[in-house]
Amino acid sequence: MRTEFQTIEYLKSTFDLSRVGDDCAVLHKDADTDLVITADMLVENVDFRLDWANAKQIGHKSLAVSLSDIAAMGAVPKWAMLSIAVPERLWDTGFLDDLYYGWHVLARQFGVELVGGDISSSPDLLVIDSIAGGETPNGKAILRSGAKAGDAIYVSGALGGAAGGLALLEERRGDTAPDSELVKRQLQPHPQIELAKTLIQQGLVTSMIDISDGLSSDLRHICRASSVGARIDADQVPIYPGLVTTFGSNRSVDMALNGGEDFELLFTAASGFVADEEFGITKIGEISKNNGSIVIFKDGKPSELDPGGFRHF
Repeated sequence: MRTEFQTIEYLKSTFDLSRVGDDCAVLHKDADTDLVITADMLVENVDFRLDWANAKQIGHKSLAVSLSDIAAMGAVPKWAMLSIAVPERLWDTGFLDDLYYGWHVLARQFGVELVGGDISSSPDLLVIDSIAGGETPNGKAILRSGAKAGDAIYVSGALGGAAGGLALLEERRGDTAPDSELVKRQLQPHPQIELAKTLIQQGLVTSMIDISDGLSSDLRHICRASSVGARIDADQVPIYPGLVTTFGSNRSVDMALNGGEDFELLFTAASGFVADEEFGITKIGEISKNNGSIVIFKDGKPSELDPGGFRHF
């Protein structure tokens, strides 16, 4: 069975889809500006569960995942569209009002305007389709394909928190979801829009992606698009605070490498890049010439880092 990523590659090659492959499509607007556009789908019991998250949290996350894609292009978000298929059991409960409220609270933080969408009925599950658009200076969008041998590899923030929150939700006992920073990390992620603005101003970032599938998978996306390899130091990968205390060292490292949904930024940068301490940027490795090979060093010993994390198929 083909994976979702193999299916995307098949579609790209079969139909010559040259604009497909980054976090957003880049479309020329005028002499000064390019548009970036992204689409995300969230499905009940796949991307969220109603016994874990309330309507406001779901509204927040449905926009956050799209804004994170825009941040990964080094762009500024401007507008969004939201389409929702609603099951009858939720229609007259006030759920939809709360969902739109949660969406707009986040939208106002970044000046994003809701410009359209659709509302339909669903026979069973809640389904949300999020489309968002932004702008970047002409030719300045940061793609996955620009990494070069010798570039340093960086991540923002700390990793594994969303995976830890998911584990707590899955393992909880009783009807009450645990209230912790890890759970908030899973249910209400924060898109790194402000960091993206800072990075594009420096002009030294060569490739970028948001950490949605997990560090191990998202770094492989960059390496594949750029035809390069990578070396990373496991000891330098920043682990989200409290993760080791809750889950132990080995499991925490696995969550940081493979967990996904942290929506931090993973990027490469040329010599001369200066990390802004305000955003907690950490250097974790270096791009190599070994096309497709990602080596991780643990206690000084190298091994191949295989892509992990959630797969739809």
